[in-house]
Amino acid sequence: MDHRFASRLNEMLDQAVVTPDLVSDLLPRLETFIGPFVETLVEAEQKRHAAEYISGLLSNLEHKTGEGIAYLHDQQRQGIQKFIGHVPWDHQPLIMTLAGQVGHELGEPDGVLVFDPSSFPKKGTQSVGVGKQWCGRLGKVENCQVGIYLGYVTRREHALVDVRLYLPEDWTKDRARCAAAGVPKAVRFRTRHQLALEMLQECGGSLPHSWIAGDDEMGRPTAFRRGLRSRGERYLLAVPSNTLVRDLEAPEYSGRGRRRKPPFVRLDDRAAAVPEGAWTRSEVRDGEKGPLVIEAVKCRVQARTETGGTGPEEMLLVTRERQADGTYKHDYYLSNCGADVPLEELVRVSKAAHRIEECFERAKGEAGLGDYQVRNWIAWHHHQTLSLLAAWFLNQEARRGKNPDPRVDRPATAAIDRRTDRRAVAGAPAAVTVPAQHAVVASQRASQVLSTSVT
Repeated sequence: MDHRFASRLNEMLDQAVVTPDLVSDLLPRLETFIGPFVETLVEAEQKRHAAEYISGLLSNLEHKTGEGIAYLHDQQRQGIQKFIGHVPWDHQPLIMTLAGQVGHELGEPDGVLVFDPSSFPKKGTQSVGVGKQWCGRLGKVENCQVGIYLGYVTRREHALVDVRLYLPEDWTKDRARCAAAGVPKAVRFRTRHQLALEMLQECGGSLPHSWIAGDDEMGRPTAFRRGLRSRGERYLLAVPSNTLVRDLEAPEYSGRGRRRKPPFVRLDDRAAAVPEGAWTRSEVRDGEKGPLVIEAVKCRVQARTETGGTGPEEMLLVTRERQADGTYKHDYYLSNCGADVPLEELVRVSKAAHRIEECFERAKGEAGLGDYQVRNWIAWHHHQTLSLLAAWFLNQEARRGKNPDPRVDRPATAAIDRRTDRRAVAGAPAAVTVPAQHAVVASQRASQVLSTSVT
């Protein structure tokens, strides 16, 4: 282990002491947390079911479905299932309240909005939006549903804020199929990038930011980058390795005759030609096995459009990380930022998208994001919304459990030690050491306390 990281690890462990008082009064905090979100729900029964559902998502249920959550609260399943799948309460006000809270508690002027698709493998053909499409979770084309998520990343923390269900075009063309799944008549086919722009329009004003980021699926289309430019947004979007670019910083032509423009080359070929001395090393953050160190280089380029045209001037960022076998993994990004933006800032933003993966791990592992067994449009959006709220509650509890060290401007990033967490909530020892960022001891405490009832 790197000596510097060993020292930092000891500091992190010293900070990561979770005492029983940090998980006391969990139920009252959850009730207070839920209050602002359920204000827009009309009936008292709806508010009660919302609280019960969120507490069930935070519980130790193996499958956090409507049926399981109802039985957890010693109820017949019909009430909660009807609340999730049939009662037409509007989930969007809850999302807007969430965006406002996230922006207020985590907001920084140079925050990063991250758009990231996430897939849910499914069997059958009836579940809304299901179809043969790329499933990132399985790494292949498979039968699945796809949600497009909006995440928010700052130096303080990161959270999922909004989501849209992607309906493949063959779904939107089949109105009978849409009607059977409860898809509103007004819904028409929208690309994943159009859904992202919708979320930006609705939530962007609540989330202080100066960057838009996303993976290569989001960055590939030139139309999406153009749409962000037209909205005055600054982006740093990953693009595929086979993207063609023209180097605008190539050496001046010194030959005779008319000057020729540099040819278009693939990004992976462009990276292979970078001199070894041109790479700049950056320590991004602490990783589980030591400091996360990447090397990066930037230059001005023009990219080839899908129609064979030439796009506007953009900044190309190439990063590389050394793998265990000694080879390098390269990532490629295009940005409309100015040449004066430091390389270190570009590297910071490039890693923001990776933070959203941590959000998915928390939401799927602790808040039941993918544990639904619903088929229709309303139920999918209701479950997703309440799961995002549950994940946000865990985020707040994690920050409660931190022991901030004013000497250090970097958060700890080790993963949860579930065995240690469960010992902590059992109430046996006076204090237990766990990673500070994930003082999500509350989620295991919820496994016991919230398994009773929330009223």
